[in-house]
Amino acid sequence: MIPAFAALAFILSVCFTYRFSRPGSWFYILDVPNERSLHDNPKPRGGGVAMLIAIYATLALAAGLFLTEARQALVWVGAACLIVAVVSFLDDRYTMPVAYRIAAHVAAAFLLFRVGLGLESVDLPGVEWALPVAIAGAASLLYVVWMINLYNFMDGMDGLAAGMAVLGFGTYAAFGAMAGDVAFALTNAVVAASAGGFLVLNFPPARVFMGDVGSSTLGLSAAAFSLWGVQRGVFSLWLALLVFLPFIADATVTLFRRILRRERFWEPHRSHYYQRLVRGLGWTHRKAVLWGYVLMAACAISALWARDRDVPDQWWLLGIWAAAYAGLLWWVSYRERRRRSGGQA
Repeated sequence: MIPAFAALAFILSVCFTYRFSRPGSWFYILDVPNERSLHDNPKPRGGGVAMLIAIYATLALAAGLFLTEARQALVWVGAACLIVAVVSFLDDRYTMPVAYRIAAHVAAAFLLFRVGLGLESVDLPGVEWALPVAIAGAASLLYVVWMINLYNFMDGMDGLAAGMAVLGFGTYAAFGAMAGDVAFALTNAVVAASAGGFLVLNFPPARVFMGDVGSSTLGLSAAAFSLWGVQRGVFSLWLALLVFLPFIADATVTLFRRILRRERFWEPHRSHYYQRLVRGLGWTHRKAVLWGYVLMAACAISALWARDRDVPDQWWLLGIWAAAYAGLLWWVSYRERRRRSGGQA
């Protein structure tokens, strides 16, 4: 059943992505390069709408036929995604004020919290801290809004955000299958397959982008499904975050670096580590994104491995990833300095 719905989502996504990448489509919107872009020429960015249509159509069919016990959660998550998608589409087409976009993100986060998809506790291997209601509400809003925006920040290279979606939501689907939760596994498999259909035309050199519609709703889905998985006992939150660690680490560290440097961190820029691989080290888009996939796959596999391991093993894993990421981020900065000083890159 799950492979059949995933295949349907993939086919729909490929077809709609191709259609919306053609001039004459109402969803044909050109992405003009700006301060955070790595591309030089305008390209269509209707792929996010194509992914959403594939996801909504496939999950509506699945919910109508099989997923009766998950219908309520799917409806509310779908409604939250629709709020973000509408404002993001208007921003893609007309450029909306930042305040309007953030208001939509907060509204979507509040909607999820009101239906029980919130941060009720913070957990690490063998440790769990229950949060007071007020703190839980604030933490939930902050978490969802940040996930929406960090995914948007990381959508700046051909194939990167779509590849993270394929591996990230595909791993969530594997977690659901391991836990015997068909509804959770199928939902995430559909999202992963839809992203895969879009990736057919987005892999470098990309012919189409997903735009804010795609990146923002994928970020919201990552947050919502991580909370949903915790609620259903599929995984612990720290495992869910480990799956998306390549995006979370890059976006979060870059944000704090810009804040510490007193930069206007809310404005477009090209200082994310994945952007620096291309601009600072001279890597091609394809080389950077393929190594990104390796890192994403390593995080995903280690999260699946850690699910049933003992607490000491889980702590060792977290320590290894912390050290690995510290080393990777240092390495990028070091190689940039060598390159600027005339050393071998």
